[in-house]
Amino acid sequence: MRTLALVEFLTVDGVMQGLGSPDEDPSGGFTHGGWGAEFGPAMGQVVDPAGLTGTTGYLFGRRTYEKMAAFWPFQGDGNPIAAHLNATPKAVVSRTLDRVDWAGTTILSGDPAEQVAALKAHGEGGITVLGSGVLARTLLAAGLVDELRLFLHPLLLGTGTRLFGSLPDPRHLTLTSVARTDLGTVALTYRMQP
Repeated sequence: MRTLALVEFLTVDGVMQGLGSPDEDPSGGFTHGGWGAEFGPAMGQVVDPAGLTGTTGYLFGRRTYEKMAAFWPFQGDGNPIAAHLNATPKAVVSRTLDRVDWAGTTILSGDPAEQVAALKAHGEGGITVLGSGVLARTLLAAGLVDELRLFLHPLLLGTGTRLFGSLPDPRHLTLTSVARTDLGTVALTYRMQP
């Protein structure tokens, strides 16, 4: 059975919306897009490109997939993150996409929980979900997440889409690692307890 990890960049108040740029996701009138830019230069202190080797597949929701597919295929293989993303099998959960252009991508169009459970049941290594808030909440509620890798930025936005929503039952976590940057971002890794 493969493991599934959520990798999320959050503010202290749990906002995940609009990390990368001002126009990334203005839905709901969100005006704080690009909040992650000031922390980007220090992220190399806690993100280990060599740690990508355990990921044998990536999983995205449609909106995150479309943003990633518009950027990463056009980055050179000199960037270890681009090289890994471009060479590793990817799946996108979507009921609306009928074709994808990013090489190595499969569309999962059925029930997300069933599709991801089947994906976890076959193969080896880890599946990593990047961003993809709606999908992440669905997978958490279905009990399909094995690990949380949270990059907590020292910022309160007070508004915006948050990662965590309601769950059918409380979930206990075991902290497995902590690291921090000079700018105060904390990288936390939690294993989900059964």
